[in-house]
Amino acid sequence: MSDTSAASPTASPVVHAAPVALVTGGAVRVGRAITLALADAGYDVVVNYHSSEGPAREVATMLEEMERRVWTVQGDLGEPATADALAAAVRDGPGRLDLLVNSAANFHPTPVLDTDADEWDAVHDVNLRGPHLMVRACADLLRSSSGAVVNIADHMGIRPWVRYGSHSVAKAAVIHLTKVQALALAPDVRVNAVAPGLVLPPEDMDAEALEREVAGIPLGRAGTPQDVAEAVLFLARAPFVTGHLLVVDGGQTLRG
Repeated sequence: MSDTSAASPTASPVVHAAPVALVTGGAVRVGRAITLALADAGYDVVVNYHSSEGPAREVATMLEEMERRVWTVQGDLGEPATADALAAAVRDGPGRLDLLVNSAANFHPTPVLDTDADEWDAVHDVNLRGPHLMVRACADLLRSSSGAVVNIADHMGIRPWVRYGSHSVAKAAVIHLTKVQALALAPDVRVNAVAPGLVLPPEDMDAEALEREVAGIPLGRAGTPQDVAEAVLFLARAPFVTGHLLVVDGGQTLRG
């Protein structure tokens, strides 16, 4: 694990008071939208990535152009030691943490009865154990700043999907983990979760399946990663909200 970027000279005017966010999986897909939205809202950002070094560098350049400080830090949340290493990178870099966004995820489109032990563990290691270990490793930093955590769950944690069985179960557990963490860290740190619906279709979803999914959304359209980012910003700023799940799905879960 290594720190691959540091503050640019143009970022120095904002060093004195900017809050700091750490976004796991913050270089691609929904995590990227969250990173950019936080920077636009005034956060300096530690961007964790696993294998997306190129996109992480692109995001870093974008944040530096916004005159934000940015650190890109490689690490696989499927490895238990990564959480402690990321927390250490925050201590050695910005030296404070105001917001932790657990966005790193993996997707295995395997029907639940075809999921073996190794695949089950690979999914749960990243999607469930990762957010637990990240909060555990960063608890002291978050307490020092009276900070907040936002876990990215999934509508699959509410609507059971057989094809993504292990992912569905892991995200359901993240929703309950959020409540446990909120009680464990109160009153110093707030912990909430966002459950996105169809904001970015799975890469293996064909056009016909996508059309069926959109047809089941009461608001009549798919969402966007920006919709999720706006929900994260709301929870980051809501001082009397903790242990809450904010579902961002256009009403899709209302139909079961």
